[in-house]
Amino acid sequence: MGSTGTVLRELRGAQKSAKGVSLYSRYVNRPGGRVLAAGAYRAGLTPNQVTLISALFTYGAVASVALVEPSWTLAVLVYAALTVGFAFDSADGQLARLTGRGGPDGEWLDHVVDCGKLLLVHTAVLISFYRFGELPSEAWLLLPLGFQLAAVVTFCAGLLREHLGKAAASARGPSWAAAPAGPVSRVRAVALLPADYGVFCLVFLLLGAPGAFRAGYAVLAVVHTLFLAAFLAKWFRELKALRAG
Repeated sequence: MGSTGTVLRELRGAQKSAKGVSLYSRYVNRPGGRVLAAGAYRAGLTPNQVTLISALFTYGAVASVALVEPSWTLAVLVYAALTVGFAFDSADGQLARLTGRGGPDGEWLDHVVDCGKLLLVHTAVLISFYRFGELPSEAWLLLPLGFQLAAVVTFCAGLLREHLGKAAASARGPSWAAAPAGPVSRVRAVALLPADYGVFCLVFLLLGAPGAFRAGYAVLAVVHTLFLAAFLAKWFRELKALRAG
């Protein structure tokens, strides 16, 4: 087993393409995940065990949002746990690529945990609004449901775009399946920041100020809904082009 520095260098070499990745994921989450992956490798953990550690941090934070009265202390703890959970979510894939121990079971587990996270985090906000929030109107209870819908549809549609695109490209032969990823756009990386899960986690730092949290959460809900509309149109065009190409 090599030194931590050696493992980190190997992880950098096994990193996925940065195309279509926001600045947060590229410069914060992936590097943090790389450090955690190196530690997990030296500890002898498997990628699936790292996925479950990610779930432990994330789901613990989500449960706290639903069950504990909002405060500044809770805000910091929830944000820290969500951020660490997200970094471990990056670490499992990096560890799998480093060790060659990835497989369909690990990918399935990772996606199940991610889907559960998107469902539960907005459910927790809804419960918190109902239990602890002095809402201006009961209509605010609809906001987490709308945000949840946008988040889950984006996640599922993105997965389908990826897998259907790969299947269509593979059916057309090696030249399609091995198409280059293309250059990384810094402008695109900046533009994707509002839709990044790591940026979304920042809103929980406002839990100690319920009014500010509601406002920030509402703004992000609108932004994510607009991104969903743009993503759906883009992905539909891309898949249609694969069929016609």
